[in-house]
Amino acid sequence: MDGINALIDGFGTALTPINLLYAVIGVVLGTAIGVLPGIGPAMTIALLLPLTFTLEPTQAFIMFAGIYYGGMYGGSTTSILLNTPGESASVITAIEGNLMAKKGRGAAALATAAIGSFIAGTIGTLALALVAPQIVKLAIQLGSPDYFAIMMLAFIAVTTVLGSSKIRGLASLGIGLLIGTVGIDPTSGQQRLTLGIPQLADGIDVVVVAVGLFAVGEALWIAAHLRRNPAEIIHVDGARMNREDWRRSWKPWLRGTLIGFPFGAIPAGGAEIPTFLSYAMEKKLTKHPEEFGHGAIEGVAGPEATNNASAAGGLVPLLTLGIPTTATAAVMLGAFQSYGIQPGPRLLDEQADLVWGLIASLFIGNVILLALNLPLATIWARLLNIPRPYLYAGILFFASIGAYAANTSTFDLWLLLIIGGLGFFMRRFGLPVVPAIIAIILGPVAEEQLRRALQISDGELSGLVNTPFSKVVYVIVVLLLVVPVVIDRVQSRRRGGDQGDQGDGIQDAPSLGHQHANQEGQ
Repeated sequence: MDGINALIDGFGTALTPINLLYAVIGVVLGTAIGVLPGIGPAMTIALLLPLTFTLEPTQAFIMFAGIYYGGMYGGSTTSILLNTPGESASVITAIEGNLMAKKGRGAAALATAAIGSFIAGTIGTLALALVAPQIVKLAIQLGSPDYFAIMMLAFIAVTTVLGSSKIRGLASLGIGLLIGTVGIDPTSGQQRLTLGIPQLADGIDVVVVAVGLFAVGEALWIAAHLRRNPAEIIHVDGARMNREDWRRSWKPWLRGTLIGFPFGAIPAGGAEIPTFLSYAMEKKLTKHPEEFGHGAIEGVAGPEATNNASAAGGLVPLLTLGIPTTATAAVMLGAFQSYGIQPGPRLLDEQADLVWGLIASLFIGNVILLALNLPLATIWARLLNIPRPYLYAGILFFASIGAYAANTSTFDLWLLLIIGGLGFFMRRFGLPVVPAIIAIILGPVAEEQLRRALQISDGELSGLVNTPFSKVVYVIVVLLLVVPVVIDRVQSRRRGGDQGDQGDGIQDAPSLGHQHANQEGQ
């Protein structure tokens, strides 16, 4: 009950007029920008982060939380009407939702996505309030070997979950770790990878890295492919559901919530795997299997609820352990650090007003988002008509202002251009951006915990695995590395043996993966 009592106090913080105003600003910005293709909540927060330094931390994070949820609401609109998911977690929504829209059922698809997001987000946020204090009690008992093991789990899981190639995921992780080591070694005082440039002695500001990789890299990539991938926009009149739609959607909403929250709460979880699992479950349980692949409403309701529940779950490791599981959470961690706040077990005690005000604002933001999305779906859809050259020119403009405002240094503008070029080439060669940004933020922290653990054990490597918790985590790491390889080999043998007679039945699941990879490439 500690969490419920603290949550009630949090509503007192979130419902003050100024904080309520920033919640509204956040959800409106998040929804509007989430509707625009190629712009997700991570990029939005990265762009706005330098402009919020004048705000109180509570006000800034309430607005960021509104952007976080609003971006996912808006992303479902893009997926359904444009078949262009803003994030990899929205791929499944695009598969069935766009087919529904092409059949004239776009209003029902938008409505089930919005209502499912509201239900899942509300239940997930309540679970966050109940689970977070319990996680903190466990986290207080953890030592350096345990934290280093958790970070290794985060690094390995994020490279095995995101993207179609583990090698590319590891390469992206290596790039992030390399950038994270730039600056002065905190132990020896020696400069590392500074190339003799004085401005790099303090390291590369995480704001510049986030804005460069997400905003500039994405803008350059979209500009390079603007004429090659024209898209057809489907227009709808509002968002509404009939009685049959409600009957077919409420169970997928609840099942998606139950799947999404635990996956989000696992350090290194994310929403990609649970949305695929939700889609597969709904396909198994539906009474209308013939509609899957042709626009089934269950294929929108379940994954969309899963995505939002996973987002709420993702705040559990972020706030209690300081471990981000998604790109948006990674940028929010950078925002915490820019305010001099380190998320972790002490955060709920040291910044109780901020944390519980933030969690309470998620409930408020969910209500505002539902009120905005159902009657105003047509207006949000019109944002898709903004010419892409104007849109991405504006992004580059605000990215440059944000990077300069971080330290008022023209050197940061050059860094922004270089890192933006790196982001472009990462997309060109299929390297996911998320492992890199998570490695940049967590890399220095992992190094600190590694050195502390080795100092305690007098340099013995056994000091990294001398606790029961760390041993369990490393077992999970090994399973993450080994199990996918075993599954791939078993499936390849089955495909080889069944080629000819049963090939059609085996290709269902891989086809989703290929579509996922293709959407990421776009």
